[in-house]
Amino acid sequence: MTFGRSGAASVVLNVGGARYSLSRELLKDFPLRRVSRLHGCRSERDVLEVCDDYDRERNEYFFDRHSEAFGFILLYVRGHGKLRFAPRMCELSFYNEMIYWGLEGAHLEYCCQRRLDDRMSDTYTFYSADEPGALGRDDARPGGAEAAPSRRWLERMRRTFEEPTSSLAAQILASVSVVFVIVSMVVLCASTLPDWRAAAADNRSLDDRSRYSAGPGREPSGIIEAICIGWFTAECIVRFIVSKNKCEFVKRPLNIIDLLAITPYYISVLMTVFTGENSQLQRAGVTLRVLRMMRIFWVIKLARHFIGLQTLGLTLKRCYREMVMLLVFICVAMAIFSALSQLLEHGLDLETSNKDFASIPAACWWVIISMTTVGYGDMYPITVPGRILGGVCVVSGIVLLALPITFIYHSFVQCYHELKFRSARYSRSLSAEFLN
Repeated sequence: MTFGRSGAASVVLNVGGARYSLSRELLKDFPLRRVSRLHGCRSERDVLEVCDDYDRERNEYFFDRHSEAFGFILLYVRGHGKLRFAPRMCELSFYNEMIYWGLEGAHLEYCCQRRLDDRMSDTYTFYSADEPGALGRDDARPGGAEAAPSRRWLERMRRTFEEPTSSLAAQILASVSVVFVIVSMVVLCASTLPDWRAAAADNRSLDDRSRYSAGPGREPSGIIEAICIGWFTAECIVRFIVSKNKCEFVKRPLNIIDLLAITPYYISVLMTVFTGENSQLQRAGVTLRVLRMMRIFWVIKLARHFIGLQTLGLTLKRCYREMVMLLVFICVAMAIFSALSQLLEHGLDLETSNKDFASIPAACWWVIISMTTVGYGDMYPITVPGRILGGVCVVSGIVLLALPITFIYHSFVQCYHELKFRSARYSRSLSAEFLN
């Protein structure tokens, strides 16, 4: 016999202040598992395992949950519509309500399933060993009391290197890393100046008899570069050692960029030692210059320390569909306008044809700079139909570029606020550490 007031033909569900009346016959086979479990409760203890409170006199069950979300779920299980997210409610919160009542993500509409998947893939939860209960869980394991200090130390080291705003030491380390990046970029830019290269050539001519005279470590710029590379290498090795999951560490985009920025230096040093930079090995010299120019990837390391670059990367990740759509728009318009401009400027009258539009690939350059309203002026139409087509091309470019930009802008604002909130959370922990 079901626990409850005897003789009552119906029960009342009070969800966040909203009351719903159900007959006892429907209670047993109700589509929501948590509600149907009330039919099998034999005692007050069983009832309180299902709901938050119970009033036996009124036969009313209380659930401290979101009332609007339950209303949407109830309409769905009664067959009055399709299950979609409640307006002005976080997707993850609504999904949590679904799990509580006994539904799964598969019950959602396909568009809402995609929103939920995107939301879950973009949400990162950070677990800290200093959180309440974390140390207790470590102590509860065999040997946890002895291993807890080492785990706490590794976690603190990991946060120091991975989260620049997590502590005072992390901010100092991030500042030093930024200084090294700026110095390396200044040296890279200065090394391309004609006076700098002439001075470097004079220094090499003085040590012409040395086997390693072309080595990057013999010049002042090479010494500075070696120091910066040493710092970046040590930082990358330490972050790899203290990381929780080594495979996940290697797959992260910022860590891949770090490897791309560090590896060319060591390859260039080996190539310089074994081949040199003489005229007989011109191919090796070109490869060497390409590898050295890959040091420009160091500037992307700033994304680890600046929220603006992180926002840009997260926006591009979330808006890849819009970026592909924008690229398709441009490619389709470029194919159409380049073919028409080549025909109007060069294909109709060969005697007075415009040599700049001799082929469709050449016309594509004019189309792309016209659609983006850059207009270098290196090539332009000279016929009246060509100029009319050029005006249509410019207006079409403005419209096509503006359509997906709105979605990208809103995603950028959302990503910025999320990252800013995460940074503020670590700043609060930094303030507590400074006061202590």
